Parts: sequence; structure tokens; C-alpha cells
Amino acid sequence: MTTQIIAAVPARPFGLVRHSLVMARRSLIKAMRTPEQLLDVTLQPIIFIVLFVYLLGGAIAGSRHDYLQFLLPALLVQNVLFASAPTGVSLNTDIKTGVFDRFRSLPIGRSAPLIGGVLGDMIRFVVSIVVMIGFGYIVGFRFQTDVLSVLAACLLVMFLAFCFSWMFVLLGMVVREPGAVQGLGFVIMFPLTFGTNVLVPTNTLPGWLQAWVKVNPVADAMQAARALMVGTGPVAGPVIKTLLWSVAILAVFAPLAVRAYRRKA
Repeated sequence: MTTQIIAAVPARPFGLVRHSLVMARRSLIKAMRTPEQLLDVTLQPIIFIVLFVYLLGGAIAGSRHDYLQFLLPALLVQNVLFASAPTGVSLNTDIKTGVFDRFRSLPIGRSAPLIGGVLGDMIRFVVSIVVMIGFGYIVGFRFQTDVLSVLAACLLVMFLAFCFSWMFVLLGMVVREPGAVQGLGFVIMFPLTFGTNVLVPTNTLPGWLQAWVKVNPVADAMQAARALMVGTGPVAGPVIKTLLWSVAILAVFAPLAVRAYRRKA
């Protein structure tokens, strides 16, 4: 089906964009036909909220309701970033099963399967955000800012996750097995997402960990999300840092991933 769609697209300017969108549509169709692929972004946010709020909230903040207001914006960043890791696994699986061999025989841009795969997997970010915020509201979370600020926070987190996806695309291109891609993804994501102020304020951490938090782009994104959603702390600084980190990650890993794919092709 995908082959027929792409083959029917005539050669015109901006072909790479059109081909990438077709490949993104393919990813969306895969997700709709195998909804179990979305179990992690539908169940994990709920599990994390219940686990951290009801297990740690009373001990850390004294009030589970107050801890939920502190935790949820940062937990939103963490879960959306975790949702970016399977992109590399999916692409690696396509390569192992020979799907990409068919793409190479088509008159499409070499990088279109990668770009389309990343764009299509952004549905995972949307689902994760909707589930996290929806369940958070059910258990008592409330925004303290306006709608535009909340929307800006969600878009900022999605952009950061989009840029991080290219890191996992690169892993998917250079690692031989999908399981290895997934394992390396967790090794990368755990220190980046838990080595932050997601669970406790930065000033309660030991000095060496505070130093790591200050240079961790995920910690900046969590501060930005808290500022935009619940009005905690300054907005401009964390948002600008997050955008700069995102652009830097994209500028480094996207070309490397495309280069690795072209070498395979």
C-alpha cells in the first residue's frame, strides 16, 4: 500500500517533504492497526502518577495534592521523552525485516523514511500528554496559568522529544538488534530524566548531583514546564535554554542519523 502511494507521487519540487509526510502516514496507519504499541504511553503516565504521588507525596511534601502540582509538569516531560525512544526501535525493526530495502528501490528522498518515521511517531507524544494531563486532572491537578501558557508548555516538550528522537534514530541505524536499541535507550534516558529535579527540588540534592542537574537539558525543560503550567519560577530562562538545547541536539544527531542511513543504503 505504501509502495503504491509513493510510486504514484510525481517528481515535483519539495518532493522530500511530500515523501516524508507519506511515510509519516504509514507510521500512523501502523499505530492504528496495532494499538498495543501505544500501551506504554497510555499506561505508563498513569502508573507513574499513582506510584510517585501516592507512594512519595506524603513523605516528601506532606500533602499529596501539593506534590501533584509540583510533580506533574516534570513528569510530563519525562514521559514524553520516554515515548521518543521507541522510534529507533521501530526503524531498526523495519531495517531487519527488509521493509527499508523496498523503500530504497522507490524514487523518494533517501532520508524520507527517517523523517516520516519521526513525524509519525509524534502521535505517541500527543497521546502521552493527553493521558498525563487527563488523569492528573482526575486526581486533583490544576493549572495555575492560562491556556496559551499550557499549550506552549506542551509544544515545547514535544519539540524537545522530537529532537531527542533523532538520537534514537541514530541508535537504530548503527545498532544491529531492536532489543539492543531499546536497552541502550533506557541507559540513556534514565540518567537524563531521573537525574533532574523531577521528584524533589534541586537544592535538596547532593552537590555533585546539583552540578549535573544544572547542565542537564531535561532539567531545564522540567523547570520550563513548571513555570508555564503552574507558575513556579521564571519562564524566559528555562524556555530559552530548552529551545537552544533542542536545536543543538537536532543539529548534531539528525545529520548523523541520515548519514548512517545513507551508508546502509
